[in-house]
Amino acid sequence: MLELENYKKEKLTINLSWANIFGILILIPIGFVFGVPFFIIWKPQIDVGDFLSNMGPEGSELGMVSVLFILILGIVVHELIHGISWAIFAKKGFKSIKFGVLWKALTPYCHCKEPLYVRQYIIGAITPALFLGILPSLVAIMIGDFGLLLFGMFFTMAAGGDFLVINLIRKENSSDLVQDHPSEAGCYIYRQHQAKK
Repeated sequence: MLELENYKKEKLTINLSWANIFGILILIPIGFVFGVPFFIIWKPQIDVGDFLSNMGPEGSELGMVSVLFILILGIVVHELIHGISWAIFAKKGFKSIKFGVLWKALTPYCHCKEPLYVRQYIIGAITPALFLGILPSLVAIMIGDFGLLLFGMFFTMAAGGDFLVINLIRKENSSDLVQDHPSEAGCYIYRQHQAKK
């Protein structure tokens, strides 16, 4: 564990209700960035109505149960990616990682119990959006897979809370430390005391 005597601690949190609203609002830029290029390239070959009809109760293998299973699995993997990413930087590895659910907001979480440098924390916070959201969306645009596009856009949106936390700390000093808040959406920032001249 890093020594924190020379650091000043401040709590930085986000409102969970606002995080959920923000996640919906960012569908607009997500749709513009990924959806527009997809349909410009693939619209002549994609039958959206046929795809959506297959998601119904009497649809093919991609029924509603399958979609629900994929989404739940994706949420679990999202938190697992956080844990793996932060464990790489944490001195105690996975012993410093805790998983759980904030039941009042039905929000799953991954918590790193030891402080990390700002850059390390941001890497761990952004990786689920990259691997489950942005990369699948880009691959979907390249290969014309509408289902993969929806998956990528959903999990980019699902990282809305992560984007908000990253925004809280993105201007902090690289030498500062960040520690997950154990029960709220956010973190503690530990800023080094400046030596008096």
